[in-house]
Formats: sequence, C-alpha cells, structure tokens
Amino acid sequence: MRVSTFSLTLALLALGLTTSVYSHAAAPGWNSLRQQVDSLYQQGQYTRATEVAKQALQVAEQALGPDHPDVAASLNSLALLYSAQAQYVQAEPLYKRALAIDEKAHGPDHPDVAASLNNLAQLYYAQGQYAQAEPLHKRALAILEKIFGPEHPNVAISLNNLALLYNAQQQYAQAEPLYKRVLAISQKTLGPEHPNVALGLNNLAGLYRDQGKYPNAEPLFRRALAISEKAFSPDHPNVATGLENLAQLYRDIGYANKAEPLEKRAAAIRAMRR
Repeated sequence: MRVSTFSLTLALLALGLTTSVYSHAAAPGWNSLRQQVDSLYQQGQYTRATEVAKQALQVAEQALGPDHPDVAASLNSLALLYSAQAQYVQAEPLYKRALAIDEKAHGPDHPDVAASLNNLAQLYYAQGQYAQAEPLHKRALAILEKIFGPEHPNVAISLNNLALLYNAQQQYAQAEPLYKRVLAISQKTLGPEHPNVALGLNNLAGLYRDQGKYPNAEPLFRRALAISEKAFSPDHPNVATGLENLAQLYRDIGYANKAEPLEKRAAAIRAMRR
C-alpha cells in the first residue's frame, strides 16, 4: 500500500500559495469562487468543488481571455480535483494548457511554472509513469529553491513529491533524506500541527514500513493521524488515509485487533464520500 494520498493535498496548497502571490487583476467574483473551491476541497466535497472550479475557469476565460495567468490557476485547480478523483484523462490536457500559459506569461523560472510542473508530474506519478514524472519534479524543485531558498514550504512540497517518486520505485536511500528535509522545513516554517507536517510524518513512516522498520513507523503514523484529525473535519479523506495507513501497519505486524476499528472508521468515511 503506497502512502501517497496526501501529495495531492500539498499540490493544491502549493498552487494556492504561488498563484495568490503573483496573480494579476482578477475577474470579478473569481477570487470568491476560488475560495469556495479551497473550502470545499478541505471538506472533502470533491464533486461540488469541481462544479465551482468549472465556474471559476469560465469566469476567468470570459473576463481575461484564454491566456491569462488566472486562467492557468483555474485550470490547475480543476485538474487537481479531477486527479483527486482519479479522472486522469480529464486532468492531463488541463495541466498541459496551464503549464503552457504560465511559461508564456512568466518565463521558465516562475513559481507558477513550478506549480504547473509539479502538478503534471503528480498526474504521471499517480499513473505509474515515473520516467515522465521525474524530470518535471526536478525542474520544479530547482525553480523553487532558486526563488524561495532551501527552507521555504513550497520547496518542502516539491521535495516531498520527488521523494514519493523514489519511494514508489523502492529507491529508499534517495527518498529518506528528502522526506526528513520535508519534515524539518514544514515543522520550522508552518508549526508542528500543520497538515503539511502530517504529510511529512505520514510519508516518512511509510518509507520505514516499506522496509520493515515498524517500530520507527508507528509513532510517526499516529502523530500524522492526530494532526489530520485536528486540521480537517473528522470525516475528511485525509483522516481516512491516516487511519488506513496505521491499520495497515498493525496488519503487517499481526495486530488485527488494533487494525479492525481503524479500518471500520476509515471505511465509513469513504462510504460517506461516494
């Protein structure tokens, strides 16, 4: 079982950070729609969030034209929501169009370009197309380190997603130092209870579990779950992921009695989201 669900959450947070800083004059009502999309996403209401994201895209295109950076932001948001629902065919052309707009509008070394590269790479990662994902992740990381420095939250996001790529290919020696750097940056810059810290804990724990280092993994999974329960609603998909990861660990070490209640709670959350 891969520990990768949270990566899409971070991709969405990265997009919000970069586009909100560098956006130009927004179309009337566009910012309000984007805020609704973010709120619905945080609540795990992906279907409704997708509907609002489509409205935001239409507003931006009609008011600003097809090649405006705000259109790219809306394309990325909509594509991320499709990706979160495994609708990859719908997402890919949106990501590619967003990347083309950002490169034309900003040049090759802008944070919005990095966000678009990251999100397209995540799409390929989710489909197991690792060779296509890796150069995109590396280019995004280089851009962000150049612009923000080595300890910025957006750099942590990019490091995390590159580490996930290595982890999926069982390249643990390459992944572990990246995960540790992600966790250190997130705790320093965002505080110990931020969802990004849960991601760092979750993924480092998954790395240890994949290698059979169960005593190292358990406290990290437990802390990640506690942070997610505090940061999100109790029936959010990220909470379900945390429950599933901890339950799988218990299954791996033969503690079915500990795994079962976690699995039942996670299943109930998933059923609510169908």
